[in-house]
Amino acid sequence: MTYVYDRQYINGDWCASQGDELIVVQNPNTGELAAQVTTGHPQDAQAAVQAAQAAFPRWSALALEGRVQLVLKWAAALQERKESLVRAIAAEVGTPLRISRMVQVEAPLHNIENFVDTVRSFEWEKRIGNSLVVRDPFGVVACITPWNFPLHQIVLKLVPALLTGNTVVLKPSELTPQTVQLIVEALHEAGFPDGVVNVVNGCGPTVGACLAGSDAVDMVSFTGSTEAGKAVIVLAAQNVKKVATELGGKSPSVVLPGAELERAIKASVAACMLNNGQTCSALTRLLIPVERVDEAIQFIEKELAKLSVGCSLDEGNRIGPLISSRQQAKVESLLETVREQGGVGIGVAQDNIPDHGFFIAPQAFKVDESNILAHAEVFGPVLAVLTYTDVDEAVRIANSTIYGLAAAVWGDEAEAVDVARRIQAGQVDINGARFNALAPFGGYKQSGVGREAGEYGVEEFLQVKSIQTQQQSGG
Repeated sequence: MTYVYDRQYINGDWCASQGDELIVVQNPNTGELAAQVTTGHPQDAQAAVQAAQAAFPRWSALALEGRVQLVLKWAAALQERKESLVRAIAAEVGTPLRISRMVQVEAPLHNIENFVDTVRSFEWEKRIGNSLVVRDPFGVVACITPWNFPLHQIVLKLVPALLTGNTVVLKPSELTPQTVQLIVEALHEAGFPDGVVNVVNGCGPTVGACLAGSDAVDMVSFTGSTEAGKAVIVLAAQNVKKVATELGGKSPSVVLPGAELERAIKASVAACMLNNGQTCSALTRLLIPVERVDEAIQFIEKELAKLSVGCSLDEGNRIGPLISSRQQAKVESLLETVREQGGVGIGVAQDNIPDHGFFIAPQAFKVDESNILAHAEVFGPVLAVLTYTDVDEAVRIANSTIYGLAAAVWGDEAEAVDVARRIQAGQVDINGARFNALAPFGGYKQSGVGREAGEYGVEEFLQVKSIQTQQQSGG
C-alpha cells in the first residue's frame, strides 16, 4: 500500500498543497514504493507565515501555564500514538525497532517533560542595578528539521519555541511523511489556537528557502547538513534575523594510553553505529595509541561481528538500512575513495547483508589523516580508526576537522577531563558517562551556532530587553 501525503496544516486546518511536484519515498528495507508526497509551494509557506503572524499577539500574551497545558496535551496525544510512531520511524528511517522505541520516541517524549519543568522554574526577568531585564519571544519562528530523528528534532525546536510564546512554521523532512502525519494529528488533537503551529511539507530549496528568506519570519532554527545550514544563514542574513543551527559532525573518541581498551571500543563502535550511523553526533573517529592499535583492531573486529543486519522492523536486528538509495549510493561512493586512498578494512566479511533495500555493512577502516574518512561526514555505519603517538597529537587530531559537535575521552578521569577541556566540541563524554538531556547540545566551528535542550534550549528562543527604572536592585 502506497501512503499519500498531499496536504499542509495551516491556520488550524488541513489544506491542499499549492505545489504539484511529487516526491517518491521508497521503503528502505525493500526499495519498493512506500509513499508519494506532494511538495509544498512558496505560497503554502507564505500562508503559514501569515497565519503564525496573526496568531502571535494572543499566543504570546497567554499565561505560561496556559501554553504549558496545551503542550502537555500534545505530549499526551503523542503518547497515545507511541507504538505507531515507533513503527513509522523504523519503517521510514530504517532505525531498528529497539532504538526507534528508546531513542526516537521515548527520549523526545521525556524531553517534553524536561522543557515543561524548565520553563516553570525559569528566571524570566531579573534586576541588574536600575534595570529590569526581561525576556521576550521573537515572534514567528521557522523550524526546519531533518529526517534522521524526526520526532526528536521537532520536539527540541517546537516545544521551547511554543513555551516561550513564539508561533511556529515547521518544515519537516519530506522523507518521513507517515511520522509527520502522526505528529501533526497529535498537534491538531491538542487544540492549539489556529495559526500557533503550522506545518508545511516540502523541499529545502523551495519551502525552506522561502521561510529562511521571509521578512515576516523573526527567527530560524535549522538542523541538517553544514552545506544546507550555510545556505539558510545566507538567506536569513538578508533580514538580519536570528539563526540557530545544529549541523554536521565528525566526532572523535579518544582512547588514552591507560584506558580500559575493550570497554572503550565496545562503546565507541556502538556510538558510531547508532541509527545505522545516521547520527550527526556519532563517534565516527576512533583515536588509538599507536602501541595498542593491534590489540584495538581485534576488539573492533569482535564488536563488528556482533552487529546483526537486517529489516528494521524485526526486533532482533541492530543495524537496519540507510534511508534512501541516494544515501546508500553516497556512502558506497565514499567507501570506494577510502579504499583508493589506502584505507585498510577491519573486520570479518559479513555474508548476511540483504541484497534488497538500502543496506550498508557496518565496517571500519584504519586510515591516516590524509584519507577522506578522517574528515568527511559519512552518515552511514562506517568507523575511521586513527593512531597517535602522544596525548598532544591525539588532541590535535581530534581538533583537525571543520566540525566540533561531540567527542568522547577514555582513561583516568582527571586526565580525561583535562583532555576534554582541550577538545573543540560542544559536548564531551568521559568514560561512557550517560547522556544528559538537560545539558546544552550544540556544536563548535562548522557544527553550528546555538544550543538545544534544557535551559539553554529555552534561551535560544528568547530575546533580552533592558528596562531602566528609578528603582535600584537591593544589596
